[in-house]
Amino acid sequence: MNNANDIQRVPKRILTSLLASLSAGVVPRAGAPYVAIGRSNEISALLSDLEQINEGGGAMRFIVGRYGSGKSFLIQLVRGYALERDFITADADLSPERRLYGTGGSGVATYRELIKNMASKSSPDGGALPKIIARWIEMLKTELVSKGVDVDSEEFGVRLNTLVAEKMREVEFMVGGFDFARVITEYYKAISSGDDDKKTACLCWLRGEFTTKTEARNALGIGVSVIIDDDNWYDFLKLWAVLVRSMGYRGLVVFIDECVNLYKINHRVSRENNYEKILSMFNDTLQGRASGLGLVLGGTPQFMDDTRRGLFSYEALRSRLEDSRYNSERFNNYIGPVIRLKRLSDDELFALMSRRNKLSSQNYGCPLLLSEEQMAQFLKISLARAGADSMITPREIIRDYMTVLNIMMQNEGVDFGEVIGRAELSEPNAADSAQEIKRAGSFSAADIEF
Repeated sequence: MNNANDIQRVPKRILTSLLASLSAGVVPRAGAPYVAIGRSNEISALLSDLEQINEGGGAMRFIVGRYGSGKSFLIQLVRGYALERDFITADADLSPERRLYGTGGSGVATYRELIKNMASKSSPDGGALPKIIARWIEMLKTELVSKGVDVDSEEFGVRLNTLVAEKMREVEFMVGGFDFARVITEYYKAISSGDDDKKTACLCWLRGEFTTKTEARNALGIGVSVIIDDDNWYDFLKLWAVLVRSMGYRGLVVFIDECVNLYKINHRVSRENNYEKILSMFNDTLQGRASGLGLVLGGTPQFMDDTRRGLFSYEALRSRLEDSRYNSERFNNYIGPVIRLKRLSDDELFALMSRRNKLSSQNYGCPLLLSEEQMAQFLKISLARAGADSMITPREIIRDYMTVLNIMMQNEGVDFGEVIGRAELSEPNAADSAQEIKRAGSFSAADIEF
């Protein structure tokens, strides 16, 4: 750990976007580690899943918490850690148009979003699919060169074709694997021959963009028996997981957020079909039928716990995911499939505010806008609101705190008390409580590394 006063300098491009996202209450897609405080147990549990996936197993987790509690932030943080460890990641938010199961394209729309956002260490912002395959082909070429095959010889092309075919046999036995392997092979041939039209057609098929098999056959120039659609898109995620491991990556980690949109589906049969898809995913990953695949789903407590419309309304899922009678908020248990996010402690919230204070100072090139005593007073006032002690979320704290910082920066000479209200500062024992919070938070303002 480093002292908070020596906080690592953040690149300007990332810092500006980071502060803009935090001010708006939006999860930053880049730079999450710079503002990460707490959640060490949750992160450790998810990192242990990465190790399991690296060994060829599967894993599935549900991250459950109220709006603003840090679900999406945790997902982006772990996504960054996965990329650093040379996993392939794919992420998507569910919506009324994107579901796990649906008709009219709402199921395959989720697959398309995942593939669009597919990322690697060298392409962290998404769109990595062509680069992943190109890197794989270069690795195969390097392998042949290391065996003494002359790159300019006819033998090199023959041996490379044979090597590609051997690698693709690993997926041919899986559901949809024969056509998947064939399209990947055609894509490789299109790269070798410089056929841009064929490359585009293959990418369209791999992204699930064809709506009929006839359309796919005409574009590809080969016979395919399936296209990626609402019914089978999850089977192709499993194929990608196997393929990326054969390409030299550690595995595929899929993040699906905003699962509360499944809870909001009014039609009972449609809702239960989506829950059936979750059950299939859960069984596959935990029974060893999804090698190299990790799934992380984020949702609210209603999505999980509601026995009328939530996951617990589906008995097969409730019996698998419901907390044991021995679970208690007093104890930590991060081995099960459900991670329930608790409220950050007072000292972690203080450390969070201290981090934002220093980042704002760094971004705008100005002195620290608030002292530790003022930050502690702000936190005390925020926690004094009715119900805040148990219900307040990092989003609420940071949104209000960033507003105070922005006002202090843009209004020269303004007094801290004027911004947050003299009446609130004059509450009995406010100074004593603020000192207690400050003392508790002073050690937590340090950078946390995992």
